Amino acid sequence: MKKSYFTTVYITTKNKKEAQKIATVLLKKRLIACANIIDNIKSLYWWQEKIEHSKEAILLGKTTNRFCKKIINTVKKYHSYDCPAIVFYKCSNGSKGFFNWISKELKIP
Repeated sequence: MKKSYFTTVYITTKNKKEAQKIATVLLKKRLIACANIIDNIKSLYWWQEKIEHSKEAILLGKTTNRFCKKIINTVKKYHSYDCPAIVFYKCSNGSKGFFNWISKELKIP
């Protein structure tokens, strides 16, 4: 069995409303313990052979790697993009109390 660790999931969305919708679903399913939404960011990216410019929102969720596949599948169901950015960053250090709180909220023994 793969070792469990804490992670932050980074998701870009078309706007704050979509980020809030996805965060609420992930919270209700207990796939993340909390979410932060950073609104009104400027994004530049390649899409269909040209550089695009758009305003987006970032959703950051605190979780563990045991939920990565479920998070990806859930986000894809509620996301408006064909190819949403869903990236996980391993947390190698942090507040033990915060990590204990994540475990408690996600009902991890």
